[in-house]
Amino acid sequence: MRTRDLRSITTLAAVLGLVVAIFAALEFFDASLRGICSINSFFSCALVDQSGRTTTLGVPDYAWGIGGFVAILVVAALGERAPEDPRRAYALVALTSAGIGLAIYLLYVELAEIHALCIVCATDYGLGAIAWAGAIAIALRVRRRAAEDAAPADDADAA
Repeated sequence: MRTRDLRSITTLAAVLGLVVAIFAALEFFDASLRGICSINSFFSCALVDQSGRTTTLGVPDYAWGIGGFVAILVVAALGERAPEDPRRAYALVALTSAGIGLAIYLLYVELAEIHALCIVCATDYGLGAIAWAGAIAIALRVRRRAAEDAAPADDADAA
């Protein structure tokens, strides 16, 4: 798969994640939207929203999603402007890794403490995982390309 395709997949996952996070915010404020993803006593956005466990470090969880996906889009766009710069690729890996860490924590809270799963939230966790995998693949590709570009120069210096 080409690096450009990996960037497109990562960006698409972030755009879809942003849309889903915005929906999560709307759902939090409009109780009528919660019914869309409240299937039973386990798969229930309403139970999660009403649990009192929907803030992390004082920030609403949907805001983490919105801000995180916007940040991924910004860093990905910066990486697109200088695709050969490994620092931008590594920044995208760092950002998406932080997002995965937060998603794992939020999933733990939902499953172990609330005993319910918000389908909207889980969708965002999955989209974040796709962005993370894409960011890792991009960074590996950029690193490999940088090593290949540096190899001939090293050989010439040795001769």
